[in-house]
Amino acid sequence: MKFEMTENGFETETTFGKLQISANDEYGFRPYQLLVSSLAVCSGGVLRKILERKRMPAKNITIEVKEVVRNEEIANRVEKIHLHFLIERETIKDEQMEKIMQLTAKNCSMLQSVIDSIEVVETYEFLT
Repeated sequence: MKFEMTENGFETETTFGKLQISANDEYGFRPYQLLVSSLAVCSGGVLRKILERKRMPAKNITIEVKEVVRNEEIANRVEKIHLHFLIERETIKDEQMEKIMQLTAKNCSMLQSVIDSIEVVETYEFLT
């Protein structure tokens, strides 16, 4: 990837299209939004894949970011993210979800990349 400076931030061209990044959300995605999005969507994708492999596909998964804690004293760094998964199910068993959530965390590359520096809390509920 190559990022070029613009008047209000930076941008890069991807195979999907142009990605604009700026400290001002009027001109692009803010860097912390991309970080949180990467963690949420990586975890959601891994969760989806695990459920499909176990032959318990979800009808739908919605991910809510319940909390993002930032430390203003240390460069406004992200210290905690709470992801909450809303899962529409047909055959997913309650007793299997704890193990599935552990597998999700273990196999999400983005979560594993920040595991020693950001507290990531993942919770879920079923919508049926």
